[in-house]
Amino acid sequence: MSVNKNALLRYQVLDRCFRNPGRKFFWQDLLAEINEALEEYNGPESKIKRRQLFDDIKFMESDQGWSIPLERHKDGRKVYYRYSDKDFSISNQPLNEDEKNQIDAAISVLSRFAGAPQFEWVQEMIPVLQDRLGLKQSSREVISIESNIDLKGIEYLGTLYDAIVNELVLKVEYQNFKSDDSFELTFHPHFLKQYNNRWFAFGLNEELDIQTWNLALDRIQNIEQTQSVYIQSDIDWNEYFFDIIGVTRPENGKVETLVLEFTKEQAPYVITKPLHPTQKHESVDGNLRVEIEIIPNYELKTLILSFGEKVKVLKPQSIKERIDSRIQLMRKD
Repeated sequence: MSVNKNALLRYQVLDRCFRNPGRKFFWQDLLAEINEALEEYNGPESKIKRRQLFDDIKFMESDQGWSIPLERHKDGRKVYYRYSDKDFSISNQPLNEDEKNQIDAAISVLSRFAGAPQFEWVQEMIPVLQDRLGLKQSSREVISIESNIDLKGIEYLGTLYDAIVNELVLKVEYQNFKSDDSFELTFHPHFLKQYNNRWFAFGLNEELDIQTWNLALDRIQNIEQTQSVYIQSDIDWNEYFFDIIGVTRPENGKVETLVLEFTKEQAPYVITKPLHPTQKHESVDGNLRVEIEIIPNYELKTLILSFGEKVKVLKPQSIKERIDSRIQLMRKD
């Protein structure tokens, strides 16, 4: 059974009303209770009509729902609704097979982190969840996620996550690739992102007053919590990363139209795994011509070079020249 958050809220409200023996809930009352809850959590546009109410009741009574023991009592010419079993609640019902399978799959993914520092709780919680929820325990691994729990710096992932959630300011000792010496900064972490099997933390560098400071976890030497006041970010991080590939967004970078041409051998892979959400493609003389709207950065150049002779840059000229220059250097090496 898969439901969205609005539907689940409606079912919970109905369940509460049906369990209440001290009040008669007619359909008008049920609708008012649901719409009051929906408006409080999601705004007035989320309100429902009478037809949706009866569809919800029908679903809750069905085998696909919870098979609720609902009775309809006449009160004059009106009808009110109440559970025949006063102890019944949808919250007390066991999971169906579909729900068990979905949770079991989620636990399988979660277990990939079980051996990582800061995620020891996963190792403890998995058998408890499996036991409490009656989930079957597989003796063999049936899913593999690209991850590396031995990755340098992964031990700071939990600390950074907790700092973001709990709005904590950190003192970070950091060493970049360009220097043998480390330095300290006061860091207000706001976002974590994984790219190419590496983790990065984004946030405010207090000393430099830069809100999009980027820390690679494998370059962090130490982290300590401070008592400073946390400064929140108003950046939409998903929007921030949308126009780039990877994690590097040039300070004054602008979106450009990139046109690439792939060989017919490479074409199926680029079609099924697009380079970017803006990707458009067409077949031209047997090859695949791809167009994306993107801000050029280091990761984009690296991605293009990874295709080797199976791709050509058609435009813009600036990227074409940079790629050609890099290829010439590689040939000399």
